Amino acid sequence: MRARIAASVVLAVGIVLGTAGCNLIAPQATLTKYDASDGVSGSVGDIDVRNAILISDNGKTGNLVVTLVNNGSKPHRVQVQHGTSKKVDEFITVEPGQVKKVGADNKSQVQLTGMDTKAGALYPVYFQYGSETGLRLLVPVLTNGLPEYKTYTSTPTPSD
Repeated sequence: MRARIAASVVLAVGIVLGTAGCNLIAPQATLTKYDASDGVSGSVGDIDVRNAILISDNGKTGNLVVTLVNNGSKPHRVQVQHGTSKKVDEFITVEPGQVKKVGADNKSQVQLTGMDTKAGALYPVYFQYGSETGLRLLVPVLTNGLPEYKTYTSTPTPSD
């Protein structure tokens, strides 16, 4: 009788360990960070750079569409640098706790000019503020061909 109970316990423990063992050795996908959209992301100190994409229909000018999140307690003036041969600097102030969407409307666009790229390419954009080490992202260049990007084409700068 004792042998039967012992065998049942051993069998039950074996089944439990055998079926639960997969969780011990398999990587958990929920712990893997990834970009859930078309853009790329990263962090510079207190600033999170989320879903950065570049909308360009001609490969010469483009609109940077990005969300900047300030996780700190002070405002930060974020430098956005772009260009391959001649570097161009833009600055965006992000208040503490603010989630700032850039490029989604005509009021807050960062227009990149002098580009020489095609849709589907990756274009280097550098994000930095204060004395923090900057972040270079290879931002995907897309067109406004998809309905969700239709309104993101860069607005031409008025000429004098």
